[in-house]
Amino acid sequence: MKTLALQDLYNLAVNVLVASDTSRENAACVADALVSAEADGLVSHGACRLPFYADQALSGKVAGQIRPHMTKHAHAAIRVDARDGFAYPAIRLGMDEALALVREMGVVAVAVANSHHFGAAGYHVERPAREGVIALAFGNAPAAMAPWGGSTALFGTNPIAFACPRVGADPLIIDLSLSKAARGKVLLAAQKGEPIPGDWALDVDGKPTTDAGAAMAGTMLPAGEVKGAALAMMVELMAAALTGSNFSFQASSFFTSTGGPARVGQFFLLLDPCAFGGDGFARRAETLFEAVLAQPGTRLPGDRRLEERKRAQKNGIALPMKLYEDLVGRCRCQ
Repeated sequence: MKTLALQDLYNLAVNVLVASDTSRENAACVADALVSAEADGLVSHGACRLPFYADQALSGKVAGQIRPHMTKHAHAAIRVDARDGFAYPAIRLGMDEALALVREMGVVAVAVANSHHFGAAGYHVERPAREGVIALAFGNAPAAMAPWGGSTALFGTNPIAFACPRVGADPLIIDLSLSKAARGKVLLAAQKGEPIPGDWALDVDGKPTTDAGAAMAGTMLPAGEVKGAALAMMVELMAAALTGSNFSFQASSFFTSTGGPARVGQFFLLLDPCAFGGDGFARRAETLFEAVLAQPGTRLPGDRRLEERKRAQKNGIALPMKLYEDLVGRCRCQ
């Protein structure tokens, strides 16, 4: 393992992307999101994504130099075309505009089209919550999950996230994949030759498997069974149909440099609590949080992530040596 301070990992990530035909502005935006995921213990959405991103930028599957384009079809309806580029700069552009409007409008929606992998969904909603705004996120991904009762992958793992501001504390962040586990976790297990729990995925024959490689070739199981599959369909409608992007079954893989751009979509909804219940919302929310924490053995969603972040800020991030050497080698190719 190679341990890096967060700033050093950020600098390395930027250099890898710049060496891979990505503008420095876009690289900085992508690197910030990936390093944040690493710091929060979400390693399946962290530095391990860099080789895939870099290879796709070099092949043209992701347009690393492109700038996203924003339009407003109504005063509080923002559309950002990622233009086959990375998701992070497009989302940041839309969020900048949404946060400038939400106090005036009460509710603002951001649709991001023709996009790419958007990483940890909670990353995008944490910023509004730190500014006192409730935020929800929906994103689709290449097909990995069959509809309930089916056997062919049609939906992505389709993460959703929710962020709620708090009084004198970090925001509450709920971030979850609609499969039983994020597909990135299965990929990491496959790379390490490690087994996965038997209730995560099915192989190509539709049988439960603990073989991560067989799971990558098969399908993921939905969280909550039929309910999770129904929610995955909802995300397809919100993130793909509503934004004019590819459905999951139309999108190319996030893990290969071949094929055309993924062109998936994301959708965000921002709400100013003061527009609905005055300035008492945060105090009311704390009543619920206190009731949850009053029960022994409980914690709020996202608490473990915040603990991981504090440890990473103090101790840095440990990367597998093979990954570290790969990333350094890509920088030397500049």
